[in-house]
Amino acid sequence: MVPVSYWVILAMGVSPDIAIRIAFGTSLLVILPTAISGTMAHSKKKAVRWKTASIWGSCALVGALLGALLAARLPGRVLEAGFGGLVLAVALWMGLGIVPRLAKQTGQPRGGPGLAAACGFPVGMVTGLTGLGGGVLNVPLLVLVLNFPMHTAVGTSVAAIILASLGGIVGYIVTGLGVPDVPPYSIGYINLPIWLCLVATSIPLAQLGARAAHALPAKQLRYILVAFMVYAGLRMIGAF
Repeated sequence: MVPVSYWVILAMGVSPDIAIRIAFGTSLLVILPTAISGTMAHSKKKAVRWKTASIWGSCALVGALLGALLAARLPGRVLEAGFGGLVLAVALWMGLGIVPRLAKQTGQPRGGPGLAAACGFPVGMVTGLTGLGGGVLNVPLLVLVLNFPMHTAVGTSVAAIILASLGGIVGYIVTGLGVPDVPPYSIGYINLPIWLCLVATSIPLAQLGARAAHALPAKQLRYILVAFMVYAGLRMIGAF
């Protein structure tokens, strides 16, 4: 979502420094309703540990707010390279097949509020600095550090993302107010027309993705996703 938004905003003639921040901020606003909807679905299946999600998410909110404030002061090229590097790291992680092995983690959850807070804050910082929801970091940490079952980790992660995205949204709105040369109909670093387009297209694309997920073998589907992530990551870091 972020790379495509960024390239579209650049094509509108917006400077790269502003375009990358609008891509991050707008992405987080798209993530918010998706996370709310996902949390409701996971909650119905009793897959959300609300105490952990509240502590984790609250600390992630603070981290995301600080991350967004920091992003407003970093050069756009640094933000692009940081985002691209993270995407490449996740692509490598998925390509090596580490994700499926996480599902084997079993046992009783461990750790108290302090451990949840210690994990949530840095994940929130990453959210604020990259415009990503943080699920790719939340789930492994919940499984490996707090020993959550996979389905509970996913549900709890989605619930925590609600608060993390809120922190980032506030940060990108506040830091973008009064900035010249942002596209029309922007609130800070959040552009409403782009947000509406992303929300409108995410529903049919999600349906298409679901059909593809059932039509293609899991390994082939993973390789397609990894290939796109490598392309996006390399382009964001300026490899081509």
